[in-house]
Amino acid sequence: MRVIIIGAGVIGLSVGWRCAQLGTDVTVVDPAPASKASSVAAGLLPPSGDMLLGQPDFARLVLHSRSLYPAFTTELARAAKGPVGHLRNGILDVAYDPQAAEGLDRLRQMADDFGVRYRMLTADDCRRLEPLLAPGVHVGMLSPDDGSIDPRTLTRALAAALRNADGHLVTDRVEQVLLDGTTPAVRLADGTVLHADRLVLAAGPWTHRLPGLPEGLVPEIRPYKGQVIRLHAENHGSPAVRHTVRGSYGDRAVYIAPRTDGELAVGATYEDAGYDEQVLVEGVADLLARVRRVLPAAARMRFVGAAAGLRPGSPDGRPILGPTAREDVLLATGHHRAGVQLTPATAEAVSRAVVTGELPDYARPFSPTRFASTPV
Repeated sequence: MRVIIIGAGVIGLSVGWRCAQLGTDVTVVDPAPASKASSVAAGLLPPSGDMLLGQPDFARLVLHSRSLYPAFTTELARAAKGPVGHLRNGILDVAYDPQAAEGLDRLRQMADDFGVRYRMLTADDCRRLEPLLAPGVHVGMLSPDDGSIDPRTLTRALAAALRNADGHLVTDRVEQVLLDGTTPAVRLADGTVLHADRLVLAAGPWTHRLPGLPEGLVPEIRPYKGQVIRLHAENHGSPAVRHTVRGSYGDRAVYIAPRTDGELAVGATYEDAGYDEQVLVEGVADLLARVRRVLPAAARMRFVGAAAGLRPGSPDGRPILGPTAREDVLLATGHHRAGVQLTPATAEAVSRAVVTGELPDYARPFSPTRFASTPV
């Protein structure tokens, strides 16, 4: 079976790797692999969050992906013959006022519901775990089995694993999706036409804009901009922050994800700004103010840089996985803020659907068929 995947972020590359492992002849196409949201995301892997409130199907998907992550990254490291950037260093949530503490209590209740291990902490406990935290912590919560992954390292590992599994990565732009024949094909910018038995669209917020798609086949995927800054704590030893930290005060929050090299990824803004991918002073200033509120020592850290990416949001805010109305065209998009978090489950579900035509039970609520579409 020949498979073409359009999009080489964490989603497209992971689906491609899994498809190659299942014996397909897979080609992933992207003019600039891992250059969009996957190169910007901080890669938090939290056990729960407000996005799961009242969403039992979504919670089931997230928890399944969480359960897959340890084995997924171990297998990937072997397949890529290199690091994957996964840190199970625990997620430390800290609330700095009663309003933020209420949000933390909701996380605690979800952890109880989901069977996630956690420990509630006093202010002194939090400062013992992370001495650089700002004073004034109201309450804290440690989820010791969770952490983060560096998406830049992850995408490099996925690309290497894809190649090592005899998959192909083509760095060219798709000029046209061709669906007039009995099987799908794509024409590249250099004029090459690639034919396939299955076509997987994983181009983030550009998915529905791929040229040649019939109207109604792919729901609109809206872009939501996120800006992230990176700091390096050279003057504080390594690591300056030992846990993945989420700090909240009032209705404001910041996350701080440490990397193995001492870098800290700090994010993120959330902006409905269309397809604008510019890094703006306003966003950088906002993140600097937020991180200094929780980690005052950040003011004395080296500023490494800033980046912006576009999260792909579906019409109902949930992922879109599996076959469309045309069964040989599948989707793997719409993950919004949870793309890195849902990478193992998405790769497993979509690769299975490519080969068998069926999604596993946990992924069926996210089928494209839940959206009304024009017959194709």
